[in-house]
Amino acid sequence: MAAGGRPGHRRAVKPVRGGGLSTPAWRLMMNRRLTLFLIAACVLPTIAGATGPQDADARAATTEKQMTVAERIGLLHGIMALPSRTKGPPLPAGVKPTAGYIPGVPRLGVPDLLETDASLGVVNPSQVRPGDVATALPSGLALASSFDAAAAQQAGALIGQEARAKGFNVLLGGGVDLTRDPRNGRNFEYLGEDPLLAGTMAGAAVAGTQSEGVVSTVKHFAVNDQETLRKTVDARIDEAALRESDLLAFEIAIERGRPGAVMCAYNKVQGDYACGNDYLLNRVLKGDWGYKGWVMSDWGAVHDVADLMKGLDQQSGEQLDSQVWFDAPLKAELAAGRIPAERVADAVHRILRSLYAVGADKPRGEGPIDYDAHARTVRGIAAEGLVLLKNDGALPLTDQPGKILVVGGHADAGVLSGGGSSQVTPYGGPPLFVTISGPGATASYARALYMASSPLKSLQSALPKAQIEFENGYDIAAAAARAARADRVIVFATQWQAEGWDHASMSLPEGQDALIAALAKANSNVTVVLETGNPVAMPWLHDVKAVLQAWYPGEEGGAVIADVLTGAVNPSGHLPMSFPADETQLPRPSIPGLGLPATATAAIDYTEGSDVGYRWYAAHHLQPLFPFGFGLSYTSFELSSPQLTVSKGRHPTVAATFKVRNTGARAGAAVPQLYLVSAAGKPCLRLVGFQRLELPPQAASSVTVTIDPRLLASWNVAAHRWQISPGTYQFALGHSASELGPTMEARLGEQVLPP
Repeated sequence: MAAGGRPGHRRAVKPVRGGGLSTPAWRLMMNRRLTLFLIAACVLPTIAGATGPQDADARAATTEKQMTVAERIGLLHGIMALPSRTKGPPLPAGVKPTAGYIPGVPRLGVPDLLETDASLGVVNPSQVRPGDVATALPSGLALASSFDAAAAQQAGALIGQEARAKGFNVLLGGGVDLTRDPRNGRNFEYLGEDPLLAGTMAGAAVAGTQSEGVVSTVKHFAVNDQETLRKTVDARIDEAALRESDLLAFEIAIERGRPGAVMCAYNKVQGDYACGNDYLLNRVLKGDWGYKGWVMSDWGAVHDVADLMKGLDQQSGEQLDSQVWFDAPLKAELAAGRIPAERVADAVHRILRSLYAVGADKPRGEGPIDYDAHARTVRGIAAEGLVLLKNDGALPLTDQPGKILVVGGHADAGVLSGGGSSQVTPYGGPPLFVTISGPGATASYARALYMASSPLKSLQSALPKAQIEFENGYDIAAAAARAARADRVIVFATQWQAEGWDHASMSLPEGQDALIAALAKANSNVTVVLETGNPVAMPWLHDVKAVLQAWYPGEEGGAVIADVLTGAVNPSGHLPMSFPADETQLPRPSIPGLGLPATATAAIDYTEGSDVGYRWYAAHHLQPLFPFGFGLSYTSFELSSPQLTVSKGRHPTVAATFKVRNTGARAGAAVPQLYLVSAAGKPCLRLVGFQRLELPPQAASSVTVTIDPRLLASWNVAAHRWQISPGTYQFALGHSASELGPTMEARLGEQVLPP
């Protein structure tokens, strides 16, 4: 496999020397509000048009005190505002159909909460708002592949701007669930398997959205890592492992983005539903982390009015639950004294505070959107996320006479996107819909949408001297016969993924593996472009010349794919998740609960603990098909001169400085990665730092990465603290989790860090 644009070329790494929270505990937590506020005030980002944290708290307190009991309770529950899902009275006049609606308090200037999905663009669910389109971003995995927090913030801001222009003030985005299973149907929405990468990217996206005066959530809290039996499955994991993996991703995202709301998940965690999980919501989120915003439920995820005391602040999509728990039942509990008025006041305060802190309370009329400008922005973001996995000299394509056969994947029509509540109705032309049968309540989502950005047409435009033809690939023998007469073949392979179900297999569906194998047998110059929401098995890998992972590339995807194939854009994406060789390498070769009715119960024992993804492969001495962090370029990069420094003080921090040089003949982007490979004498593998940087040919730049101490620590359950053990810590710099240079080390004393 070539690391650059020619066979056999490898990038060089130069050697170097050398239990839960009870009601009394909840009251104690309330008394800590001032301390937690001071912590939040130090880290809350400055948001244009927003109120400062101190003023937001004061305003929220003033407003809440003026509210009646009915007004307070009215803010704590809301409907899924869609005609087909709404029970009871119709939507008020002027309220547009959307994911969620909570009436405000006009007399006090509290706005209605108009909530929209989500992370990949403003969603028009099932096209209930005729003619309402939005800019469709690439999938979360494509964004994470950029390793570029600035791009994530730009993406979040773009969505926030469009949400505000359409009249929405709450965005149900910020998906940060880790990839524990590469068959999870919603992985495409999320940001990969590593807590530092996922948390960093999610936090940046949230900050971008909220800079536009729109509250953003982070979701789904927590361990919502498969869609099979998503409403009944019990995620079982040790506390220390949970804190070091899934919860750490959320913690980093919340610290960096300061989201106004956290959305809890459908599943159980350690036996308790996530939206009524005292440990997750009260002890960790609001207690240890001092979170100041509100906790909203996922739609149909509330099981009892007592969930309010367990940390849930708002019931969302109430008609999807067995009853409206946070209305009449809550009033009864208040009257009986079983739920204190202070708890209701706290929930209301949290909602108001977030609206004020972000500026989502400020009236702004709907306005025009420059979709063409946004399309250009999205094209740039998408270009950073395509990952070149193999290149034996086939790419980049040159504009010369010859016959190129483009096969499959509806490449003549557009590019695939993922399905479910994140499905955007894209700007740029009418999409192609392909019906796919789906199970149960999610059957309405079961049609694949191809956005009208044709890779075929983009390639024809970019390579006018070539004779480029299309073959749909339906008849494998016919496609192979045409391939034999072509100079080169570019085959597009797709795997549609969606909310509500997982793929049992990593194989490409509908016989596409057989198609690729037949094309490779007929022609020795085959390039495969993968439009998938997850890794796929590649039994044909050694028979093709090049493989480009395009994910779901968004509304400009066809043009972006052509840009990378032709070299107009130098590929720079790096995998945010490991690509297994097949299912036998996974901690659970079969998906727990697969095939059972939706009402069945099952448990997932996450015995791998915090060894998620690449850490699992390292711990079990397995070689994945492609490792986490992997990605090729049309140029080459050299990493050199790494040095470690340890600061002085009560809590010393470790920083690494190194040099990155573009040793090739064209400009490109490097993504150097720093890993912890031994902690106090114990072998391990953990990403502790990364940096994306653009470099002209032969140019070099110095990079400094400061390491979050939690990435060097373990969670001490008994002490309820992060703890760094004394000893020698070794680090390695490289281009992926499997391509590391020699180690460098630092000696650290024992440190105990706050939770």
